[in-house]
Amino acid sequence: MVTFFASVILLFAGYAIYSKVVERSFGIDDDRETPAYTVNDGMDFVPMSWWKGWLIQLLNIAGLGPVFGAVAGALYGPVAFIWIVFGSIFAGGVHDYFSGMLSLKHGGAQFPTIVGKYLGNFARKAITVISIVLMVLVAAAFTAGPAQLIAQITPISFMGALALVFAYFILAAILPINKIIGRIYPVFGAILIFMALAIAVALVFGSEPIPNLTLQNLHPGDLPIWPLLMVTISCGAISGFHSTQSPIVSRTMKKESEGRKVFYGAMIAEGVIALIWAAAGMTFFGGTGGLQAALTAGGPAGVVNEISISLLGTVGGILAILAVIILPITTGDTALRSSRMIVTETISKWVNPDKKVIVLGITIALGIPMFLLSTIDYTFLWRYVGWTNQLSATIMLWTAVSYLMKADKNHYIAGIPALFMTGVVCTYIFYAPEGLNMDYTISIIIGSTLTAVVTAVYAWKIIQHKRVRMNRSY
Repeated sequence: MVTFFASVILLFAGYAIYSKVVERSFGIDDDRETPAYTVNDGMDFVPMSWWKGWLIQLLNIAGLGPVFGAVAGALYGPVAFIWIVFGSIFAGGVHDYFSGMLSLKHGGAQFPTIVGKYLGNFARKAITVISIVLMVLVAAAFTAGPAQLIAQITPISFMGALALVFAYFILAAILPINKIIGRIYPVFGAILIFMALAIAVALVFGSEPIPNLTLQNLHPGDLPIWPLLMVTISCGAISGFHSTQSPIVSRTMKKESEGRKVFYGAMIAEGVIALIWAAAGMTFFGGTGGLQAALTAGGPAGVVNEISISLLGTVGGILAILAVIILPITTGDTALRSSRMIVTETISKWVNPDKKVIVLGITIALGIPMFLLSTIDYTFLWRYVGWTNQLSATIMLWTAVSYLMKADKNHYIAGIPALFMTGVVCTYIFYAPEGLNMDYTISIIIGSTLTAVVTAVYAWKIIQHKRVRMNRSY
């Protein structure tokens, strides 16, 4: 239990201390008007209080990600705590802060536009495609579960439930942000937080101790920690999906100093939630063997349901049902909304993106593949979410590096996690079954070589930057 408590303390310390370092590196100015006021279109650009923005950001980036992902990550044992803590503080928090604040700085720009400004037009085009594919996959993967549960507990058929969910998605994506999302997300956020805290209290006062990290349980048998753990637990440590969601909230912020609470703070909150559910997965089933059997039998939804009912009784059962239905939907609706925002921003040179018929047409066009993909196997979809997600995160970190370097600021706060994540995605794509499915050792060698090449390029850019600075000083 010591490892669990130490992890929670470190996460809060990371917010209290390191988030201020990150904020200073960006350089805020509350005298600058934010896009919520300079644009204020009554649709996406609407001033909102920071706490509503925080709750919207938390639901946007979380949903069931830090629950399902953390439960699966618990198969690796207490080493998952290390990744959640250090990933959240030094990678995820940095990633989310810069994805939100660079959007704010550039008038509420979407993720691909920000990438294009700092990494070039080719990177912008590539990340536009990657982002839309990622959001379509995420929305589809997170929609089938709620629809199946609705079909089980009501007379509505699976396809009928799916149609209802997507009807809500369309409304949430085209109506002003303060009409649906701004009103119901605080309630949904409270459910997510209450559920996690209730599970934490039940674990702490339960009969089974939460496992501590030791040298004996550092490696979980046949599961290689690198790079699988970093892809399995993404929400709760670092997730590229967040960079597509942060611009939604950046368009509602009243001042720049709110960014630390909203973006970095939501990431730390998500890390705490992931920590709690990882601890629950490790503790409740008496080890990774029991957890693996439970996941095989009922999937992550079954595991969450069993833990909730056993630890919290009837209330837990109700919370589990609400969570499995509501929380994935809060990821799907904003995935569709941000997809719509990316596409409208991309085509704004050719058509008027403010026309309601254009907005509706784009939203429906994006919703159709989400709907169709949601009818196929969740696990199949999720395989392809993982790598695409972490590739997006890596690109966002390198975008932050470019911004900080051009601004003569501390680029290492983004550069070091960017190199780490480069190693993750380069190794994973060669090793994973959904990738090239190569031998583990060969995958490590190729991934390390590619990372070394990127490191050399980064070092060369640093040398060039220092030369330019020296020339300026003369």
